[in-house]
Amino acid sequence: MNALLRLEGIEKSFPGVHALKQCRLELLPGEVHALVGENGAGKSTLMKIATGVYTKDAGRMVYKGEEIELPNTRAARDLGISMIHQELNLLPHLTIAQNIYLGREPRKLRCLVNDQEMNSRVSRQFEKMNLKLDPKMLVSELSVAKQQMVEIAKALSFRSEVLIMDEPTAALTETEIQDLFRMITQLKQQGVGIIYISHRMEELQQISDRITVMRDGAYVDTVETINMDVDQIIRMMVGRELYETESPTSVSPNSEKVLEVKGLSRGRELQNIHFNVKKGEILGFAGLMGAGRTEVARAIFGADPVDHGEILIRGKKAKIRSPHDAVRLGIGYLSEDRKRFGVLVDMDVASNIAIASYRRYRNMAGWMKEAHINRTAEHFVNSLSIKTPGIGQKVKFLSGGNQQKVIIGKWLTRDCDVLIFDEPTRGIDVGAKSEIYKLLETLAAEGKSIIMISSELPEILRMSHRIIVMCEGRITGELSAEEATQETIMKYATMRSRVM
Repeated sequence: MNALLRLEGIEKSFPGVHALKQCRLELLPGEVHALVGENGAGKSTLMKIATGVYTKDAGRMVYKGEEIELPNTRAARDLGISMIHQELNLLPHLTIAQNIYLGREPRKLRCLVNDQEMNSRVSRQFEKMNLKLDPKMLVSELSVAKQQMVEIAKALSFRSEVLIMDEPTAALTETEIQDLFRMITQLKQQGVGIIYISHRMEELQQISDRITVMRDGAYVDTVETINMDVDQIIRMMVGRELYETESPTSVSPNSEKVLEVKGLSRGRELQNIHFNVKKGEILGFAGLMGAGRTEVARAIFGADPVDHGEILIRGKKAKIRSPHDAVRLGIGYLSEDRKRFGVLVDMDVASNIAIASYRRYRNMAGWMKEAHINRTAEHFVNSLSIKTPGIGQKVKFLSGGNQQKVIIGKWLTRDCDVLIFDEPTRGIDVGAKSEIYKLLETLAAEGKSIIMISSELPEILRMSHRIIVMCEGRITGELSAEEATQETIMKYATMRSRVM
């Protein structure tokens, strides 16, 4: 079978970084071709070249048998190559149809938008996709999964034959993932070639035909999924042995309670929340989407107000009305949305690491002590193994795992005693996950108190000394490391009628 898209010997460099080295990938019609590798392996850069976001420095691209050049995204889209990004690019205040045909709306009388024709076209597209959506609905009314389907419909409206999906299931429930997989199967049957970027090995086994592995900007190998061994793929991705550990045992009941929460409530989102975190403990928070775990974290950090309840730091009642109060009391928060609330992507590594402690770096005249900032940044770049060309690199050019480490460096610079990690490994690869796990355990061993929120049950079980389970704004279970299992956690996570 002739390839639909072939990338050969692709090279790309940025200032100080050789991002791609002799990379290659072949996509067949009707194939789901998985592209895997650690964050920073070059996957996104290669796909941005395939879609005209970047121009290649060397190599060749062949589409349907003809060599092509892609000076911009429009050129790629006009040929039939589209990408659905992890961060969806829809305008929430517009309708579904308006988003799909934005900038190319059908017209009547040359100047007026023909809404009836536009809605009709979208309805016909949805019928082909077996998608039950009203084209006149506002995008703001859609779930993330439905927005993703709209992005797919938008790509297909350009008659795309190559569809690139970047972490398409990151924010989806299991039911929504299966709906997406049914859509992908349907697209395969129509001859659409799909490049599927994901860190979830179990998904790749279920949906892909072949897997290409990248590491450090270079091509490693392509294997048939049916012959895939997960451990072998992971070894190819990371090029090293991963950090492994036994599940932890519970922290001594006599350990100091660093943080206590009593009766925390806010409307129906949080109902009478009680728990404590001990010195040197990793306290896991488990639950299904919407259980209230992030709401607890934001309330403790002062990001959201509460109706009732107390927070105690080492036995003393704390007044936390804002994140500034929380930081002053030694609480650091790593949000699940690191790009919005964790890092300043257009600032450099050094500035991000120092920003929570900026008063410490001012002299008497109010000027910043640049040398002091740089020494601190260099220390954490080395101690946290942050992969960056230098402390002057803008954070937006770092991989997800390294961005996460920069945020950790920021709170370690502040010397926080309590660290709240909300989905600390979401969107990062297995190698970076292993490093984050090791780092959290090191921090706990040094006496830090850690709250870790995660939707991945194996992660919760692997890392937690104790586990709090929530459902619909309530704590429904508390488990020691010794008694916790996936089945027990899920029992409490779906316990809608019981209040502890």
